[in-house]
Amino acid sequence: MIDCVLYDFDGTIYDTVEGITRSVRYAINKHGLDAGLEELRCFAGPPLTEMFRERFGFSQEEAVLATAQFRERYRPIGVYESRPFPGVREHLLRLRAAGKTLGLATSKPQELAELLLERAGLRELFDLISGADPAGGRDAKWQVIEAAMTRSGIPAGRTVLVGDTKYDVLGARRMGIPCVGVRWGYAAAGELEAAGAAAVAEDFPALERWILERE
Repeated sequence: MIDCVLYDFDGTIYDTVEGITRSVRYAINKHGLDAGLEELRCFAGPPLTEMFRERFGFSQEEAVLATAQFRERYRPIGVYESRPFPGVREHLLRLRAAGKTLGLATSKPQELAELLLERAGLRELFDLISGADPAGGRDAKWQVIEAAMTRSGIPAGRTVLVGDTKYDVLGARRMGIPCVGVRWGYAAAGELEAAGAAAVAEDFPALERWILERE
């Protein structure tokens, strides 16, 4: 039985790709680089420093600087270039009606995730929120999942993560829980399956069926 459903944010609950890719482009331009916005979709969701190292070969120091430069544009502008995915409210309400504990486990800074949820009227639908806190040593995906699981108090055997990239699948595996991937997010073709997702849902009704069938 699944009692606790944890969600990733970017690419799962919220379509944030426009603001993220435009802000990544702003940051790399400061390093004499450029890329099309489609090429930068991979930055939507995973920890930014990790992606700057992986995608552009930045050193840790360069990646930290690029992340700070990303935030120069993202916090005042890019964060608002986003919107909830259609159907997410109804999906969350149905699972709450079924008695599920709902939480957020995101690599996005917690205050930004809460800001966007409040603006969309979704904050009240989550029982707990665990976001990134680099200053407090919580930045990796597994760390935000761990914090969410600690807050829920629900055993790993009755918890699932819902996410849209391999980082979600791998973070969930490290914490001993399954991850259901969602097709509407930002993963490359075959990425979720290759990472070992327990299932991949095509839409919110399919996701609900998978969760409720675990009774």
